[in-house]
Order: sequence, then C-alpha cells, then structure tokens
Amino acid sequence: MRGFDTNVLVRYLVRDDPGQAVVVDRLVAETIARDENVFLGKIVLCETVWVLDSGYGYSRKEIAEVMEMLLKTQQFEIEQRDEVWRAVRRFQQGSADFADYLIGESNRAHGCDRTATFDRTLREEEGFEFLHALHAS
Repeated sequence: MRGFDTNVLVRYLVRDDPGQAVVVDRLVAETIARDENVFLGKIVLCETVWVLDSGYGYSRKEIAEVMEMLLKTQQFEIEQRDEVWRAVRRFQQGSADFADYLIGESNRAHGCDRTATFDRTLREEEGFEFLHALHAS
C-alpha cells in the first residue's frame, strides 16, 4: 500500500499543475494495476479540506462532495473511515471546521463522552463541551 501526502492528493483532486497531475495519475494507475490501495490518513484529509477551502475557495458543499467521493472510492483506504464519514456528515450540517468534527468523532471512538473546546462554533454541537474563558481583571 502507498500513502499520499496532502500535496499529492490535492494535485490529484484539483489538477492545477498538469505535470504533477500526470505523475499522480500514473502512480494511482500503477497502484490499481498491482491490486493495491492508496492510504489517506486523517491528517492528510484535514489538511486537504483546509487547502481546498483557503487555497482554492471551495464551498462547504463542494468540500463535502470531494470527501464523499474519496470515501466512496474503492482504491482509497481511509484511516478510520467510519469516523471520517461521521465527521463529513456533521461538517455538511454544522458550521464548525471539518477538523473539529473529526477530532470530536475520534475522541468519541476512543471512549470520550465529550470534547472540551473554546471554539464558539461548537457551543451547541452534540459531544462538545464549550469552555468559557476567564478574563483577567
């Protein structure tokens, strides 16, 4: 199995560098020909979402569609696929960042009943505990 770094996955998805896209396409074809999978780690997925949003201006809807496509593609082995699916669903419906939802789902999978956060966008989200900061006087 071969793992992809974020920049390789982004080239595969966005195709903004034709030379690099050809190299990635060849790599994927070779991997499939050997009946292997490409591994996509959770960190790579979080970085990819961030790059698609901040670097390429993808909407939440477009990002969720890309993530669903990756999750449905048989040749991609996704680290903790079930957690990623749940995080994508929450990302589609909520207002927080994908990484925050994935952190929450990962924590839940490891036995946590809640995830403590100062992030206001998670204030009303199930499974998160919003902490109020103390202000020095």
